[in-house]
Amino acid sequence: MPDLSMRSFRVLLFVLLGLSCGGNLSAALKWTPESGWTIEGGSLSGLAGQDVQRATEMMNKARAAEERGRKSTALGTYKKVAKRFPNSLYAPEALYRQGHLFLDRRQYYKAFDSFQKVMSLYPNNERFSEVLATQFRLAEDLMNGARNYYWGWLPSFRSKERAITYFEWTVANAPYSDYAPLALMNIARTHQRLNNTPYAIDALDRLINNYSQSLLAPDAYLALAQTHASLVDGPAYDQESTREAITYFEDFMILFPDDPGLSEAQHGLDQMKTVFAESKMIRADYQLKYNKNYQGARVFYNEAITSFPDSEVADRAREQLAFIEQRMDELGLTFDEDGKLAIDENAPPRPEKRKRFLGLF
Repeated sequence: MPDLSMRSFRVLLFVLLGLSCGGNLSAALKWTPESGWTIEGGSLSGLAGQDVQRATEMMNKARAAEERGRKSTALGTYKKVAKRFPNSLYAPEALYRQGHLFLDRRQYYKAFDSFQKVMSLYPNNERFSEVLATQFRLAEDLMNGARNYYWGWLPSFRSKERAITYFEWTVANAPYSDYAPLALMNIARTHQRLNNTPYAIDALDRLINNYSQSLLAPDAYLALAQTHASLVDGPAYDQESTREAITYFEDFMILFPDDPGLSEAQHGLDQMKTVFAESKMIRADYQLKYNKNYQGARVFYNEAITSFPDSEVADRAREQLAFIEQRMDELGLTFDEDGKLAIDENAPPRPEKRKRFLGLF
């Protein structure tokens, strides 16, 4: 029991000491032209003994080469620092400066890789927000057509696919930042430019589900509806995309009644409802013309009216229903309580048709 009490006392004492001087334990890396790189504000630099001096000398050498415009020398030295002293304060700073040097040379791919190492290996680094913003802008440049340069002088092909990958990394690095919904919207737009419509829909769907309170949510709803509408081939084909477009147009109009895009959404909704109603008309006409199925035709004409009651398509469906009623009266047909076709016993008998035999009459 005494040993346990003494151990508890020591743990408590250590915690109290840590809390009292915690602000001085974390060191910060500073640079000035006069004194070069120095560690300030604490003792936890990640290095000990001669390693501190060696790392500082290498960082000063790299920064001096950078200031003189000798970017290749600076890049090589920063790379060595990050590799030799990965657990030190110098490593994330070396990667950060390496990334900006690559960016200056328009080596976008290597620049992003350097910044990503800062984000992945040193997530608590003080430059986290700054690096995230730089990654986002880099991805935007590639999305807008910037070319990556190999060795800083040889241009490569434009790569919007690489931009999509970098936007995805931006979302993964900081899913709760303001950049995440922006990145998803850019992913969707880029996929649309590449005619990758299903992937665009996926990005917009993630934006709506994960960032429903974002300022981009209305644009995402409208874009998602329009993207589904772009997949519609016409009334004679499968109507799954039509139904999805109608749903998102209606959701947009309900959720954002004051949005400037309301008239645009209404126009798109009317188009999709027209297509959907026309698809019912096609099925109804087929049942009436080829199968003489008055019951089936009647069902589809009613569905066409229900789909878009105030449309020209609905007016045609009503005319066809009136024609069916007239035709059924002529044939002595009616519908029972279950909606099934039956013969009207009180109807006058139909005149028998005389059979004609070729050559005899």
